[in-house]
Amino acid sequence: MSRHTLVIMAFHQTLPSGLMGIVDMLALANLSQQHWPTNSHEAGNVRVNHTGAVSNNLLENAPWHPRVLIASQDGKDIIDGQGRAFKPDCALQDIDHCHGVLIPGFVPCTNGLPPEKVTSKACQNWLKRQYDHGALMGGSCSGAFVLGEAGLLNKRRCTTTWWLHYEFAKRFSEANAAWGSALIQDGNIITSGGPLSWVDISLRMIRELAGPDAANRASDFAVVDAAPHSQDRYIPQGHLMSAQPFLIEAETKVRQNIHAPFSTVELASMLAVSERTLHRRLKQLCGEAPKSFMDRIRMDMAKTLLHTSDQPIGNIALNFGYSDEAAFRRLFRKQVGMSPSEYRRWQGGRQ
Repeated sequence: MSRHTLVIMAFHQTLPSGLMGIVDMLALANLSQQHWPTNSHEAGNVRVNHTGAVSNNLLENAPWHPRVLIASQDGKDIIDGQGRAFKPDCALQDIDHCHGVLIPGFVPCTNGLPPEKVTSKACQNWLKRQYDHGALMGGSCSGAFVLGEAGLLNKRRCTTTWWLHYEFAKRFSEANAAWGSALIQDGNIITSGGPLSWVDISLRMIRELAGPDAANRASDFAVVDAAPHSQDRYIPQGHLMSAQPFLIEAETKVRQNIHAPFSTVELASMLAVSERTLHRRLKQLCGEAPKSFMDRIRMDMAKTLLHTSDQPIGNIALNFGYSDEAAFRRLFRKQVGMSPSEYRRWQGGRQ
């Protein structure tokens, strides 16, 4: 029987649903094992796979009952993001070794941002020590800021929720933050976007420690998707217009020249900078290369037309300079996580 130790970190202003939701998701992973229909080809810890060969992979077949601890930095009660007192199980320093750390997001402060300097030096050292010993680290939404403060995101691909991306990039300039990604795993570091993405972090942790079968059973039992959705479908059109002046000007130029082929060299010229400077500034401000930046704005505008008009998809592709409808469809799926037709139906179902 597996006895992984998993630690859920509790801080002041923690999102209550994330804190207890992770506990529930891990409990559901156990419950799903107990109540899942037994396959007639399975017996004990031996499984007959589709080829007829016997598998004794303990990761997939052994019961998974992790020890789950909720820990605050000092073991004292925390006040969650809704003002309620919460008593943790222990202090971080009481835990010598763990196999996984899960960090829910925070309810924003009055300025709309996560708290400044969430972690103490002792907490940061504890996180680094667990990581050095091989523990998986999962930061959901603004919980990624905790990993950033510990220096664990330096030079790593990571993400957070779309509306905190610029603040995240400002606080952790050495992190390779990706705009709008649903979930990114870089080695033992897992980050995700959206306040409720603790579901995705929990399922990925289950997958890594107990195997894909356990994660799929847990997701089916909880009636949630095992694969996280792209944030891009939810990001409001024109969100960049509230960001940095350089981004405002760059986006304006792209939108003004949307109907014809338009190169990154031309965009740089319109902004009176070199192509190299354009690449550096966009990477610094939004984590994207110029072509990705331009493609995303085109898809942003295409989403608006798909939602507000009944134009054929081929016409919309042509409107944005894509003579090859198939290429447009491929790029849209890559950016948004679904086809243009699926996005249109999805938006129609939300009304």
